[in-house]
Amino acid sequence: MENSSREIVFSLIGLNDTRTNKLIYFSCSFLIYLFTIFVNITLLVTVMLDRVLHEPMYIFLCNLCVNGIYGATSFYPKILLDLLSDSHIISYNACVTQIFVVYSYILCELANLTVMAYDRYVAICNPLQYHPIMTPGKVGKLLLVPWLISFVEILIVVLLMVRLPLCGYMINKLYCTNWDVVKLSCIDTSVNNLYGYVIVISHFIQTLLIVISYFHIIRTSVRSKAGQNRFMETCLPHLITLTTFYLSAAFDVLYARYGSSSSLQGLRNFLSIEYLIIPPLLNPLIYGLKLKQIRLSVWRLLSRKVSALT
Repeated sequence: MENSSREIVFSLIGLNDTRTNKLIYFSCSFLIYLFTIFVNITLLVTVMLDRVLHEPMYIFLCNLCVNGIYGATSFYPKILLDLLSDSHIISYNACVTQIFVVYSYILCELANLTVMAYDRYVAICNPLQYHPIMTPGKVGKLLLVPWLISFVEILIVVLLMVRLPLCGYMINKLYCTNWDVVKLSCIDTSVNNLYGYVIVISHFIQTLLIVISYFHIIRTSVRSKAGQNRFMETCLPHLITLTTFYLSAAFDVLYARYGSSSSLQGLRNFLSIEYLIIPPLLNPLIYGLKLKQIRLSVWRLLSRKVSALT
């Protein structure tokens, strides 16, 4: 195979075991995608229309929802097309684009969750200084920086990947990933692996910062009944979101590098797409059900719509 990005076409073989039930998988995937977009947009519109929710915590939540839509859209359209097709292929350029979007979604999700942990730390541990610290300018920077840093990090990943000559075209997944493409290289990939470890270490430090912030949050919250209630309402959804995403991403990373290729294809598929399906779907549901202000705002919006129709 000649190593030209205009000629290389990858074969995605993760769907090989689903040929007999493709219509069922398509229907389920399509409905989940629509529902994911719906719940995220509903939360976004609710926060935008209700001035009571124009607070940093809810604005950061909107950023998380935008990223959830971004991440889900990096996966669902392609998999839906593949479920309707007999050939599961993707061009080199489309593969690189998908890798960029998927990995920038992952890193932006981690950065957004870190920002939200910082916001809760300031709100609970330094409530009197919350508004002087979380100024509109600082909130704007905390919204923008996660996207910029994530894009730069993944741009370097992509540049290191596209320099590699390839000696294969089979990707044993439902979608393109950096590691699967790098494994097809004909030359040494030590630089790619080294940079991968740099990213892992940097985001492990982020995780430590989140753990430290929650150590102080919990220590402050247990001192009073009001603090405990505030923790349960505003911090518990974030902890659930955080845990869900970290477990989903960890499963995929560990299985991609150390999992057995002889195990069930269905299990491999599930572990590889869990973080693209579960967090974007559950995040708005968790926050929408748990945060009282959002529940009330959604109810008010629905009541207005019903009144207008009647």
